[in-house]
Amino acid sequence: MAFEGLTERLQKAMEKLRRKPKVTEADLRETMREIRLALLEADVNFKVVKDFVKKVREEAAGAEVLKGLNPAQQIVKIVNDQLTELMGEEAVPLNRAAHIPTVIMMVGLQGAGKTTTAGKLALRLKNEDHARPMFIAADVYRPAAITQLQQVADQIDVPVFEKGTDVDPVEIVREGMEVAKQNHNDYVIIDTAGRLQIDEQLMDELVNIKQLVNPDEILLVIDAMTGQNAVNTAQGFDDKLDITGVVLTKLDGDTRGGAAMSIRAVTGKPIKFVGEGEKMEDLDVFHPDRMASRILGMGDMMTLIEKAQKNFDEEQAQETMDKMRENTFDYNDFLAQMDQVTKMGPLENIIKMMPGMANNPALKNINLDPKQFAHIRAIVLSMTPEERENPDLMNPSRRRRLAAGSGRPIVEVNRMIKQFNQMRKMMKQVTNGNMSGMQNLFGGQMPGGRMGQMAMNRMARKMKKDKQKRIKKLRKMRKKR
Repeated sequence: MAFEGLTERLQKAMEKLRRKPKVTEADLRETMREIRLALLEADVNFKVVKDFVKKVREEAAGAEVLKGLNPAQQIVKIVNDQLTELMGEEAVPLNRAAHIPTVIMMVGLQGAGKTTTAGKLALRLKNEDHARPMFIAADVYRPAAITQLQQVADQIDVPVFEKGTDVDPVEIVREGMEVAKQNHNDYVIIDTAGRLQIDEQLMDELVNIKQLVNPDEILLVIDAMTGQNAVNTAQGFDDKLDITGVVLTKLDGDTRGGAAMSIRAVTGKPIKFVGEGEKMEDLDVFHPDRMASRILGMGDMMTLIEKAQKNFDEEQAQETMDKMRENTFDYNDFLAQMDQVTKMGPLENIIKMMPGMANNPALKNINLDPKQFAHIRAIVLSMTPEERENPDLMNPSRRRRLAAGSGRPIVEVNRMIKQFNQMRKMMKQVTNGNMSGMQNLFGGQMPGGRMGQMAMNRMARKMKKDKQKRIKKLRKMRKKR
């Protein structure tokens, strides 16, 4: 996942600062040196790093910070605030036209994921706005580009306007816009041609399309794994087209994350979306404050909660919460919850959104292979209905039968049952507002130190409030019935 190396370096620098009873000017200089090196190693633009470090030092050098209560904590907050400001402070929504259709022009180099991102964006618009988007296939140069767009469109049931590869792209866009107006499509997403590098012919074509349709959005799709080249690409496209926003793809890959932290500062244009997976649903709004928290290892509870709300059935979730609190959570519930969790995305990404978990040593020993879910499912499905409803029945002879029935080693069956029992105990404590169960999992020390403790306490309070809201909603629903 992006930022892992940077997060680890920054966490170490901050932890070293926290351990000091008193923070001196020398300590601050040493911390700033480590932050500067960490950012440069993450491939953040040199000028951006220089300006960032200068701002943090100026904010933190005041006597009020160094001599005040918890100076290390205040410096962490300053770094967090400056990271947020560097990446744009707040999420920037899509530009929408006053009258339909809203025209979105997708641009970028070959291999950045432009066509797939166009599909992800169309699906998001369908799901959130109940919109009727349409694609225009304006890439007539890349082999099978139109076929790829059609395959993406078929997955999400969105129409494609195309005229083959022998028609001028500008003419294709002209005719496509007429069709979109006739069909009253809410959005038109133009999939334009890319190149291996910026050239004059490509830019002239894109400028002509822009002049023809006057798009509401020109979204530059950039591969986050290209590092500083991503910033150079953004500058090149912005100079010619005056882009309105950026979409960063492959942010879940082995990338140092420098592009995300440099693009806004260098171009002045916002990052609007990030792609963190291969599924059509894996396109998220870019929130600078949440990304800053993730970079500092403080988690991203808001995104985690949003993902949960989007993927979990509310009434079923309330029933599960009640079962956890009453300690009647069984293997049937466990299987249902496991299915819903897998819809939220790769498990390692979900765990790392929890405070202090981005580089937690405990994670390094956890096997996050997706096949493990299939193995767990096989074990649970090998149980009798009675065993699934009563987890306490699992004696040694039953466990041996499960191992034989599921084709898994007995040690794996024992481990799964032990983890299930630990989780059941912990979730009972969490749902009752007692975080000691979570704390015990980490040897009495909450992940992320005090920041992690505070974040987890906030989560517990939010869970209680959400629970009360759900109860009220369910009562209203039952009255209507």
